[in-house]
Amino acid sequence: MARFSSSSSRSRSSLPYIVLLFVAALFVFKIDVIISQTFSSARRNLENTPNRILVKSKSQETDDSIPVVLVNGTFHRHFILSWGDDRGKIHENGELLTLSLDKQSGSGFQSKKEYLFAKIDMQIKLVPGNSAGTVTTFYLSSQGNKHDEIDFEFLGNSTGNPYTLHTNIFSLGQGNREQQFFLWFDPTADYHTYSILWNPKCIIFYVDGTPIREFKNAEKIGVPFLKYQPMRLYSSLWNADDWATQGGRVKTNWKLAPFIASYKNFTYEACIYSRLTSSSSCNINSPPFGNNAWLTHELDRRSRAKMKILQKKHMIYDYCKDKWRFPKGPAPECKLQ
Repeated sequence: MARFSSSSSRSRSSLPYIVLLFVAALFVFKIDVIISQTFSSARRNLENTPNRILVKSKSQETDDSIPVVLVNGTFHRHFILSWGDDRGKIHENGELLTLSLDKQSGSGFQSKKEYLFAKIDMQIKLVPGNSAGTVTTFYLSSQGNKHDEIDFEFLGNSTGNPYTLHTNIFSLGQGNREQQFFLWFDPTADYHTYSILWNPKCIIFYVDGTPIREFKNAEKIGVPFLKYQPMRLYSSLWNADDWATQGGRVKTNWKLAPFIASYKNFTYEACIYSRLTSSSSCNINSPPFGNNAWLTHELDRRSRAKMKILQKKHMIYDYCKDKWRFPKGPAPECKLQ
């Protein structure tokens, strides 16, 4: 009995310590949960806000009491640098992108989203100086053997000679629709705006807001039109000195590398395509289109006349007039152009 009483007494005297240990363990567990939740919440916030970069103004860089501001830049939001290792770079908080080319590799970027019809504008400053052998591209394209594609390609040249602007259109894998122009300004001295309008009725190429080429929907005469395959926007800078400059006679001067092209002020209106639902954000079968007037836009008589004058002055090749390549006559769509 005495032994039991003594044991019972020790149990009662140790009870406060057990309670204290339990409370301490619970406190530590609670703190651990709070810390875990804080880090988890921060990670989710960052994951749900893609492509953010941390910036402080120069006056704030040395002041740790001022919180870091999260900024979304245009190129961070809309594009990924798809190849070329670190030769492609995004600057100025995401508002400037540069591609470079050296003897080892070129570089490129692509849009994160796919479009099924779009109106796209990009300001580009091309490789300056002796750019012979280099090609800067800016184009929309789908994937696969029967792909669709709408091309701007800028073919470099020797110092003092004009760039060649090469355009082409592929529908269901069929290209050979080249039109080429000599640019009427120095595209390396400043940025110029290159635009593609692609809707169910036509495709129009613009330079600084002036139409230079129109490709009408010619399905009624059996020419497949680009209206079923979603496309991404791509751009690249690469070496093509086997053909790009004077048919490959003028080669790239690698002593001048790296060659650099710059991009800014990307804007777009587009029907975003979802692979998950196999559908577009635009219902092109249910007009009116509201603010999407570009979906039905075509050149009016005045704009088409302006385009024809420009083509007469600056076009240096037109597949519709090439009797040597097409001895059987021009492509059917040439009747509508």
